[in-house]
Amino acid sequence: MLACRPATLLVGVVPVLVGTAVARALGTVRLGPSLACLAGAVFLQIGSNLANDVFDYEKGADTTARLGPLRVTQAGLLSPRAMRWGMALVFGLALAVGVYLTKVAGVPIVLMGTASILSAIAYTGGPWPLGYHGLGDLFVFVFFGLVAVCGTVFVSTGGWSLLAVLAAVPVGALATGVLVVNNVRDHETDVHAGKRTLVVRFGRRFGVGEYVGLVAVAYAVPVLLVVGGWTGTAGLLPLLTVPLAVRLCVGVGRTRGASLNAYLGGTAKLLFAFGVLFAVGIGAVNK
Repeated sequence: MLACRPATLLVGVVPVLVGTAVARALGTVRLGPSLACLAGAVFLQIGSNLANDVFDYEKGADTTARLGPLRVTQAGLLSPRAMRWGMALVFGLALAVGVYLTKVAGVPIVLMGTASILSAIAYTGGPWPLGYHGLGDLFVFVFFGLVAVCGTVFVSTGGWSLLAVLAAVPVGALATGVLVVNNVRDHETDVHAGKRTLVVRFGRRFGVGEYVGLVAVAYAVPVLLVVGGWTGTAGLLPLLTVPLAVRLCVGVGRTRGASLNAYLGGTAKLLFAFGVLFAVGIGAVNK
């Protein structure tokens, strides 16, 4: 359970909620495929967590100097071999869900599912891990935002829409924000481990600015959707979470070290609260 990191699973759940709301706004929701997307997203999130746990340990990024929550492999609670078996099992479950979704929605699901699994592994694994070369932020935005939301819409509607892409932007932005807090917290230990995140490359101030920018983009999208006529005034519901977002932005800028763990969890909670309200606002309109 520790290795699965239950608190992070919200990052996988929210895109499916928002994608389902978009499908409803477009006039078609298929319950079975939507639930399958939810299961697949959770399996992919867990698999990614297990992969990060074992690969970060093997690459020396997770040591006794770690400031973040406990990592199971580094703590010796599970062996690297056991973690690999767990990772294979979870990705196998995700693959099984993908087989069902492929029957429902066709070949595009094969491409999205395969890319998602490979990217989850390549994030910290393989000869050229994405997260170690400053591509982690882009990876999270694309797969936990664009792919997850648009994929959920696709399995219900059988097509793509601009609304789906726009709705994916704040989800991806806030999911990336979770990663940015992690990187701001770990920037000193990442330097020693050779992990070249964007914060390591450009400095802590850049990381804080990136976080604030991602949050600002997330809140601009609901306003854009209302002004553009994609949603009614209910689309502004996510703005109710602005006070929490402001507190988090200020706190990330002022806080250092292990104390940033509270803002890591806070950003995940912001993503969930924003996502639920965003889904309600989008789903309130049928087109």
